This record gives sequence, structure tokens and C-alpha cells, in this order.
Amino acid sequence: MSVKIGVLNVQGAVSEHVDHIKRVDAEPILVKHADDLIGLHGLIIPGGESTTIGKLIRKYGLFDPIIESAQQGMPIFGTCAGMILLAKQIEGHDEPHLALMDVVVNRNSFGRQRESFEADILIRGVSDNPFPAVFIRAPHVVNAGEQVDVLATLDEKIVAVQQGQLLASAFHPELTDDTRMHSYFKGLAIQYQSKS
Repeated sequence: MSVKIGVLNVQGAVSEHVDHIKRVDAEPILVKHADDLIGLHGLIIPGGESTTIGKLIRKYGLFDPIIESAQQGMPIFGTCAGMILLAKQIEGHDEPHLALMDVVVNRNSFGRQRESFEADILIRGVSDNPFPAVFIRAPHVVNAGEQVDVLATLDEKIVAVQQGQLLASAFHPELTDDTRMHSYFKGLAIQYQSKS
């Protein structure tokens, strides 16, 4: 049975993730309603505008089903805004969104859109060779809980983390030709598939 990885399809860089999922030989599923989560082995929350995505997942009735899926062990990978959606605390904001990962994040840590950049970073556990990370109005993790593994830093800022089956990056792995982050996430999805 093929590995089915969903991509939250409410806003943001959806098609780029779909392309990468195909390139790592997994089956992409667009997720806009709760029923779309059934049978998935993983879910990617793309970059975009975190406040807008937060509102839309409530509007489409996805908020509680995503949390329940994570609690049942389904892997979730949040990129850029997706990292903010997963965080338990957002600096300067009273309410988090999904609050699944024990991290505190700071939004727009690397400047505005016009200050976007690419940097080669090492991502522990993913590869021994540098990854071309694309940063666009990226957040960073200010504080990570004891259960959170720090996978990558840039300028002493935490930019990739993992907590069990939950993965988050401040950068956009879908905007390069490099599929190693998606391959790594597929591995988490395969582990979940073997248990379900």
C-alpha cells in the first residue's frame, strides 16, 4: 500500500509540497475537509500566513480533527507558517493555534519578504551534507521543551525541530529541488503506517 501524505490545502505553498511528495514516491492527498484526513499516514502544513491558515482550519472544521490525528500518532510536518501553527506558544500573541509542539516561536524573525534568502544548513538526522534552506518571513524557535530535538540552527536561532512524530522547519524545503526533508518525513509516515 502506498504511503499517503496529505497537504493542508487552505492557503500557501500547496502545489510545491505535492510535487515533492510525488518525487519521493508517496501519494499526495489534498486536505480541505476533515474527511480528507481519513487514511492518511502524514500531513504537511505548508507555509503561508499563519493567522489566515489558523482561521481557515477552524472555518473548514479541521482544527479538532488535526489535533486528534496528531494525538493518535499521525506525523505532521509544519513548514514556516506551519511551524507557527504547531507551536504551543507564539511570542506576542495570547492564543496559539494547534499547540501540538512544546516550542515557543517568534514570527518573522528573519525580516520582511524582500529580505528573503537562502542558506546552506546542516539538519541533524536528515543528512550529513548541507541543505539549501529558503527563508521567507521565517519564524524561529525561541525555546524548545525537553521532549523537542533541535535539528538545525542558523545564526544561533533554532530553525528545525522534531518532537516524536511532529516535525517543523522555519524554512521552505518545498521551494528547492532538494527532497531530503520530504524523504525524512516520508520515513516518519512509513513508521506510522506500519503501526496502523
